[in-house]
Amino acid sequence: MPSVAQSPELGEPLDPLPREFAALMRPEIPGLIKEIGVEIERAYPVYAHLFNGPHSDAIRQGVEQALAAFVDRVDHPGTQSALRDELLRQFGRVEAYEGRDLDTLQGAYRLGARIALRRAKSIGRTYNLSPTLILAFADALFAYVDELEALSREGYVTVQSRAVSDVSALRRKLLHLVVAGPPLPRATIAELCREASWQLPAECTLVALRPPATGVLQTRLDRDVLADLSLPHPHLLVPGALTADRRAMLDSALAGTPAVLGLTVPTAQAAHSLRWARRVLQLIDEGIVPDAASVACEDHLTTLWLLADPALTDQLARRELAPLDGLSGTRRERLVETLRVHVSTRAPAEQVGELLGVHAQTVRYRLRNLDNHFGDRLLDPDRRFALEAALRSLHLHGRRNPD
Repeated sequence: MPSVAQSPELGEPLDPLPREFAALMRPEIPGLIKEIGVEIERAYPVYAHLFNGPHSDAIRQGVEQALAAFVDRVDHPGTQSALRDELLRQFGRVEAYEGRDLDTLQGAYRLGARIALRRAKSIGRTYNLSPTLILAFADALFAYVDELEALSREGYVTVQSRAVSDVSALRRKLLHLVVAGPPLPRATIAELCREASWQLPAECTLVALRPPATGVLQTRLDRDVLADLSLPHPHLLVPGALTADRRAMLDSALAGTPAVLGLTVPTAQAAHSLRWARRVLQLIDEGIVPDAASVACEDHLTTLWLLADPALTDQLARRELAPLDGLSGTRRERLVETLRVHVSTRAPAEQVGELLGVHAQTVRYRLRNLDNHFGDRLLDPDRRFALEAALRSLHLHGRRNPD
């Protein structure tokens, strides 16, 4: 078993841990991410809006990358992660944007390390690992935390070193504060608005861009548009609604960069507009929403609603389609598809047949079967609505999983 060395260098483990230890640690990462998030929110309530705001995915990705990179380094000493480094620098930039010193972030890192050490001790008891190994793990872990803190300090100093007259930096800070979610720090935003010569609008529209947004021509953006294209998830804030002139401006400035236009909302709800826009980007990647250079959230509100909680809509579908559970796979699928078209269109058998590509008589036969299985359910407005929602959700999932 490795011995404990003295005077470690910054970010360097004291002794290499056995590579087999990585295999024990890796399955613990998902649970650790959740536990660390809960404990940090409890110990540092100031981070609650970040964990639940539009940057929550990037924050969880940063925590995941930090943990995974440590395990990877145990498995393969010397392994580096550019993504982890950038996300940790972004953590530091966020602290600077929000006007905090680094003590809070450093405290959160060390709390996460203590939780990880607690989990390692539990693993040690389970697998009867030696105390020397757990001590070596603790030394390596806290040396690793020093490395994480150094990376975040780089991002923090980058923001702090910008000149006060750097209007673009001020506007990026404004953008971050607006989309961080309520409550808006009114006094801070009012002061930044004066320094950046920007007027806080009553409502705004967020635009999510597909990274990297290197093709965006910022010189073609209207002067009052806030933008941060350096983030892992770049986005814009357009004051007010997207008028025809605003749309033309965006088409010119984006220069083909794929974007999703969020909903126009009161500025205090900007985080929702950005969250919905980013969700549509995900649905495009999953093949559910058709891809295009520019996609509007307002054209996909029902899809966003039906897929907001996949586990719940799955339970709804199970309940509403339970009368068909006893049927074979192929027969059930045909009846489900016929029922979806019938319920959603309210069309006669001839039109349903055209939509399905089958004879009207086949449709009538299937509808009689469905009446036998569902009975009065198809006549009850509430059950019919629930059934249509379930069928539409299944159909959307089918676009992603055609098999």
